[in-house]
Parts: sequence; structure tokens; C-alpha cells
Amino acid sequence: MEPLRHTPVLLNEVLESLAIKRDGVYVDGTYGRGGHAAAVLEQLGKEGRLLAMDKDPQAVVDAEAKFGRDTRFSINQGAFTMLESVVESRQLTGKVNGILFDLGVSSPQLDDAERGFSFSSDGLLDMRMDPRHGRSAADWLATVSEQELTDVIRKFGEERFAKRIARHIVHERDKASIKTAARLAELVSAAVPSREPGKHPATRTFQALRIHINNELDDLRTCLAQCPRMLATEGRLCVISFHSLEDRIVKRFIRDQERPKDFLPAKLPIRTSDPVPIMRKLGPIIRPSDSEIQNNPRARSAVLRVAVRCP
Repeated sequence: MEPLRHTPVLLNEVLESLAIKRDGVYVDGTYGRGGHAAAVLEQLGKEGRLLAMDKDPQAVVDAEAKFGRDTRFSINQGAFTMLESVVESRQLTGKVNGILFDLGVSSPQLDDAERGFSFSSDGLLDMRMDPRHGRSAADWLATVSEQELTDVIRKFGEERFAKRIARHIVHERDKASIKTAARLAELVSAAVPSREPGKHPATRTFQALRIHINNELDDLRTCLAQCPRMLATEGRLCVISFHSLEDRIVKRFIRDQERPKDFLPAKLPIRTSDPVPIMRKLGPIIRPSDSEIQNNPRARSAVLRVAVRCP
């Protein structure tokens, strides 16, 4: 099967939400294969800047090949938790006009069997965004306890059959090690007693393992907390999520920025002052159109939330 061409999700909606200024400073915290980055650069003038980052070394190679000669662009290899250090190192704290995070796995990562992200391929079960650091999913599965595996699948996959799946995996690994994505998908399928229409039975388990191996949700919380101080007044934050766990974190973050926690509860009869919002939600959530989903099926679960930095 030919790999799917990488298509940036909600591209027009992201560009509109960022409200790009020609001389502005922007951050693409999840470069991927540069679809959003290329579109942002097209709208920037000579004085504009785009700072990009990505955990995946292959993404960095791609960025350097495409934009390495563009003086407006720079790429850093690492998690988006490095946002603060990257921005501060360029003396741009409080001057960033827009930040974009496109969460999850890129199409090239899914299509590369050797990365082990997809249950439809027979590659090695790695799942690391940066294969040079940390433990692979195969190594982790070889030693994890049944209880911890259950907890990870239930918490990060929201899988109701987590206990059955974990028990079956632990039982079967004693017979033969689980080294490939196809082998893990086979074991999960055998353990799940019912099927969700249109969804592979291993979908939730693969999501859970990927999130755990890459520490994705904790990284997201850490990174979001850095954004308000990096943004200029009226600077925009755009986050594309692909499942409820990510989206819930983003939604709560924006809500907490609208009503900072160090103020008195709203129901108290006497209040010394009203809370001053740090950021505010900008419009309702944005989902892909039917035509985009038809052209790019991987966009179907995407949700874009936008917030703006208050004065």
C-alpha cells in the first residue's frame, strides 16, 4: 500500500485563527512534515519569524531540507516543552504573535512500518517519537506488570476491556515476546469480546501505549502552562487535538486562564475585585468540513481550539 500523502489538518482554519502579521513571530511546536509551517511562511514578510520544533529527528531532517536556507525559519529537535527555552534564547519572551500545536502522530510516522505506531503494519513495536531516547513499547511490554498495563490502557486509551487485554498480553508474552505492531494488534483483537463499528479493536490500546511511551499528556500540560508568558498581547494559541484526553486538557487550560485560580469564588456575596483573565477563548471549537474528511480521513477526529492573550 502506498503511504498517504501528508496533508495538514484544518489548514485554512489555522491560518485564519492565527491572524498572521507579516512581521510577526510564530511558533510551530509540532513541525511534523511542515504543512502548516510552509503555509505560515508564505504569509510572513522578510521581518517575520517562525520557530519550529519536533521530537522526531526525521522531522528535523525534513525541515532543514525544505526551509534550511530561509533566514526567517529555525528548527529545534526536542519536545514542545522546550518552548520557553527556545523563545527566551532569542529574547522573544512576550513577543510571540501565535503558537500552534498539532497533536498526535503525523501521517509519515503512521505510514512508516518501522516506527510501530500503526496496528495495520508489521514493523517493530517502537512507538517513540524520538527513537534515540527512552524505552520502546516492545521493551516496556516485556517487563510491565499486569496491573500497570491495565492502568495505562484504561487511563490513556479509555478502553473498557483494559483488564482483559492486559491479562492476555502478559499471559502470551511468556510464550513469545511481543516485538511487532502486528503481533500486539493480534493479541488485543483476541482479547476484545466486541467491536466498535468502523474501529479496529486495537485502536485504543495503541493510543494508550503511544501516549505513555512518549509522556504526551504531561508534556502537553507543561507546554500549555508556558504559553501565556511567551505570547504578546492579542497573540493567538491554536491547538489541534485528535482525542478526548488531549482536548479535555486544552479546554480546561483555556477555562483556567479565563478565570485565574487565585481569585475568590464567584458566588461569594462580597468580592474585593473581579478576576482578570490571562487568556480568553476565541470562538467555538472548529472541526473539519465534510469535504476535508473525505479528502483526508485522518482529519475526522480533529478539534481546533483557539485562545487569545489578554492585555
